[in-house]
Amino acid sequence: MTQLNAKLIVSDFDGTLITSDQRILPEVREAITQYIADGGIFAVCTGRILASILPRVRELGLKGLVIACQGSVIADIETGEYIKRGGLSPVQTSEICAAIESAGQSVNAYSDDHFYTDIPKDNKYLKMYEEITGVTSQNVGERLSDYIARNGIKCQKVASLCMPRARKRLYKFLKERFDGKYDVTCSANVLVEVSPLNDTKGAAVRFLAQRYGINMSETVAMGDNLNDLSMIEAAGIGVAVGNAVRELKKKADYVAVTNDQGAVAQVIKLFGYRHD
Repeated sequence: MTQLNAKLIVSDFDGTLITSDQRILPEVREAITQYIADGGIFAVCTGRILASILPRVRELGLKGLVIACQGSVIADIETGEYIKRGGLSPVQTSEICAAIESAGQSVNAYSDDHFYTDIPKDNKYLKMYEEITGVTSQNVGERLSDYIARNGIKCQKVASLCMPRARKRLYKFLKERFDGKYDVTCSANVLVEVSPLNDTKGAAVRFLAQRYGINMSETVAMGDNLNDLSMIEAAGIGVAVGNAVRELKKKADYVAVTNDQGAVAQVIKLFGYRHD
């Protein structure tokens, strides 16, 4: 009889579960399907908004809950119904947008299924981002901080899409500016994201474990970037994929192969089952 070691495995999506060219490897799909058939719970925890991640987890055949927006949103995969819906007030959202604007960088704000931006529609990086996420942006035609404040828009997170060198400077600036007030993290080498202080991926994984009646010692979480740090520290076993940033690898209990080599399948086989 197959015996599970980890009852809950939570994986980041981009850079972890899918390949660099946005594919789900057959061995990854098979490992997830078998793990669920054997009684395990597999969940995705991503920085993507709900509208972006729902089609992909449904494509995987997952049921139950999905975590989106860095932990601000938890929803039912089949119905799309919100189980948890945190966020930033219009005042907070505008404040964060203004800080990014003062640093001379572009701003994106995410409210439920809406993606507001000040980036021109013909920007090649924005087009690439829209293609990857499957979500179309709305250019507001003015300072995003003013637009958010005037329209009273509550958002789940604010992000800046910028070049790697600028991203490092902006990350440092926002960490210092909002230390202890908001959660500032990076989800890619060109993305800095700001979200509510307590709406982290780690908090969301704890929420899932409690909801399913699973002890945190029986959980595994895996990811590739700084926004995954809170959940790999919260889980019983924290895994960094082989392509993860150095800071995450240092904190992880285990470093797996890369996303392009089927890291999720490897982790399920290693930690999902008992090997005694």
